Amino acid sequence: MLKAILWDNDGVLVDTEHLYFQATAHILAESQVTLSEEDFIRISLTQGQSALALAVKDGNGKRELEILRRRRDALYTSLLAGGLTAMEGVHETLQKLKDAFRMVVVTGCRQPHFQIIHRQTGLLPFFEFTLVREDYHHPKPHPEAYLKALALMGLKADECLVVEDSPRGLLAATRAGLRCCVIPNRLTSGGDFRRALKVLGHIRELPALLTELSSC
Repeated sequence: MLKAILWDNDGVLVDTEHLYFQATAHILAESQVTLSEEDFIRISLTQGQSALALAVKDGNGKRELEILRRRRDALYTSLLAGGLTAMEGVHETLQKLKDAFRMVVVTGCRQPHFQIIHRQTGLLPFFEFTLVREDYHHPKPHPEAYLKALALMGLKADECLVVEDSPRGLLAATRAGLRCCVIPNRLTSGGDFRRALKVLGHIRELPALLTELSSC
């Protein structure tokens, strides 16, 4: 029986991935490194690695990378603070599902950014809890975050469904033994989603899928 929905955040609940790309590309440009959208999609959204590593030289890599991350995160913070809203259809979909399913967020978003984002969206009351990047050691596509969410909820994998938008998120979910539906956005639409239970065109299609799964 389907009991819970585990939601990704960036690209599913909120349209933030283009801002993360913008911040990363800007910081790399200051180091004379050009980051294309295609490279960002491949490195960050598919492989789950940091595109900032493109600017890191041998010898003192960890220190250089940390400096770049701090600068990127500061810029990303200012971009988020400029204002954003939930993805179209998210609020009404969550409203439809809140009484039927337990819902949590499992994200690679850092806590400070997550707080800024959801001060503006009003979505957090829909969720039982959230797991942000500081809550686990290994980022997606490693399954740790989803396995931790299952443990905290006390549920089995076949009692849950994950909603993701990227290849790395899909891989993290399936490696944890979870079923995953994918709602691609502009940056992730070209990804390999063959492992997905279903690829949806819009979040408004999710309630019908859940009704179908709950009747099985």
